[in-house]
Amino acid sequence: MGSITRALPLLLLLLCAHGNAAQPYLRLRPSPSEHLPVPDLIEEPDPEYDPREQDLSERTLRKKLGSHFDPNFMSIHLPAQLNASAPPELPRLPMPAELKKLDLTETPYGRRVKVGKKARRKFLQWLWMYTHCPVLYTWKDLGARFWPRYIKEGNCFGERSCSFPEGMSCKPVKSVTKTFLRFYCQGFSRQKYCTWIPVQYPIISECKCSC
Repeated sequence: MGSITRALPLLLLLLCAHGNAAQPYLRLRPSPSEHLPVPDLIEEPDPEYDPREQDLSERTLRKKLGSHFDPNFMSIHLPAQLNASAPPELPRLPMPAELKKLDLTETPYGRRVKVGKKARRKFLQWLWMYTHCPVLYTWKDLGARFWPRYIKEGNCFGERSCSFPEGMSCKPVKSVTKTFLRFYCQGFSRQKYCTWIPVQYPIISECKCSC
């Protein structure tokens, strides 16, 4: 679907290595996917694989993440307002050309009706509002093994059908990728090596009314 099928989002696979003694770890492999937002990751519950206090130096982690730190989509601390989107309103983007060109004076049976300019403008605004698919953002806790821990994740508005008559729904058509740090451990319990590695996380950036 558009840029999402061409994008390379995360494929989250939990694999077990070295029998039962090793940590099930997150393997990142680029793979085309239409499944956004990213499903919740099932983590190894053993706190032995959590970052320690000395691993959470904000200064060090900011330096490691560098220019990838985007305060618009990531937060170190729990945001005060978890719902980051206002209720859907009249779209601020320009009205699509196909709506502007819509001929309201001709019926499906070939008969013509008279529609005033004001009535036409009002109807097109209503239709644009009805079929518009906004991206709704909410803050999501990725857990202690990601830094920054909180991500502003996008979802397509899905409380009702976006078509008239009903039948179509809002679906993601574009995504942006943000880079986070993932605390990753390899090896056996006492001989394991843990470090922060960069991982890419796709976020829905545009939705469209489609079948």
